[in-house]
Amino acid sequence: MATAQESSTPLGSAQLDRAHHDGALLDRALLDRVLKVYKPHCRYLQSAQVPPGDAVRAACEFEIPESCYIDDTGHFNSVEFNICYNQALYWLVATSVRDRLLPVLSGWSMDDFWARQLPDIYIAAYEAVFRAPMRGRELFHGELEVKRAKVRRASAGRPGVVWLDTACRFWEDGGGNADGRIRIAVTNLPEEDDVRP
Repeated sequence: MATAQESSTPLGSAQLDRAHHDGALLDRALLDRVLKVYKPHCRYLQSAQVPPGDAVRAACEFEIPESCYIDDTGHFNSVEFNICYNQALYWLVATSVRDRLLPVLSGWSMDDFWARQLPDIYIAAYEAVFRAPMRGRELFHGELEVKRAKVRRASAGRPGVVWLDTACRFWEDGGGNADGRIRIAVTNLPEEDDVRP
């Protein structure tokens, strides 16, 4: 077991490189698992990370080689916006569970998340604004941030719900951009499993 003195010793460059490599592999494995529920040609999220700071936020890169549902419209559209948002949200919630970033999800295990990823995470309110046209076919950028999180515990026959108020934006280096505000409802909370008959 490392002593307090040992734990405060700076890592050497080789150790830092290995730690970064291991972290990158862990994040890639998580991203692949999150996207596994999508058809292969619909996996638009290419990379994601939580930037330093206090905000629960994902910085992402996306690529849409071709539309998964329609002939090429020539622009980034609302369906693609929604798919990109969903993929970033699932990744950020999974990362928040793994790394304990959101107190309202602090009691969750990764198994809890995987069981609820599709059936119990809903869009409750959705607003998107397309401020400048985007092509969306080359690599482009996105951000998603949890602005507010609260939980309503189950009581008097009402099921518990976690509410996540989020903001997102997508942009290209060429200037196109779109943003949105989306409210998420998470139901079937793990703590309710213990009280069901």
